[in-house]
Amino acid sequence: MLENTFCHIQGIGPRTEKRLWEADIHGWHDFLNWRQPSFGRAALNSMACSISASVAALAAGEASWFYERLKGSEHWRMFRDFKHKTAYIDIETTGLERGLSIITTIALYDGRDIRTYVNGDNLDSFIYDIGAYDLLVTYNGKSFDVPFIESFFDVRLPHAHIDLRYVLGSLGFKGGLKNVEKQFGISREELEGVDGYFAVLLWMEYEKRANRQALETLIAYNVEDVVNLEFLMHHAYNIKVRDMPFGQDLVMDVPFRPKVPYAADIDLVNSIRRRFFPDR
Repeated sequence: MLENTFCHIQGIGPRTEKRLWEADIHGWHDFLNWRQPSFGRAALNSMACSISASVAALAAGEASWFYERLKGSEHWRMFRDFKHKTAYIDIETTGLERGLSIITTIALYDGRDIRTYVNGDNLDSFIYDIGAYDLLVTYNGKSFDVPFIESFFDVRLPHAHIDLRYVLGSLGFKGGLKNVEKQFGISREELEGVDGYFAVLLWMEYEKRANRQALETLIAYNVEDVVNLEFLMHHAYNIKVRDMPFGQDLVMDVPFRPKVPYAADIDLVNSIRRRFFPDR
């Protein structure tokens, strides 16, 4: 998709990009070999230099180069080219206030492996592991997950970042992650109705009673988020590219959902529901 993108180049906005596509200038190679360009010589030379720099940046795998030049609404275009260096991440916390609340668990999925991190066990390993990736995919992570992680660990995550809340919102899929999942036909089965506050109660159950089933249920819930992000990211990308004149060539296969290696304790979930949510 990036090789078909021009809107990150100075002097080319969305309308000009669309006109280029309609003139069968579908990619960087087409532009550099354009025989009858409609730009002045100086502008054309400048654009050609920018495209040559884009070719070099993509070949070098410099995700940040494109992230800094694309508008936030177009960051989704990076996904196909950096899929192999993408981490889907989600955190659970004891509250919303940075500095007062803590991170309890983090889930990371890269399309191959599922990794989990638990406060009091291996949470610090996340900062080391996340360095292996160039692109983050989250849901509402630009407002919550990433700033919380940076504050909690006193670090900066320099990664390129696609926040699916905004990508899916631009396609008409509104609401929180669980609501969006339902719009795509995703069911959480025994974890249906479990939310962020419920996750806090699971953590409290684990801490106060050393209940390992509570921890595994919390991790199962956390992991559901990240494996579903992969599914949603592929669908959002495919919907976006299908509107383009060459889009059918860029549609990606949606991968099978992996088996989550953690099991929710349904009896515990129902017990917490009865104690704290009697009207549900």
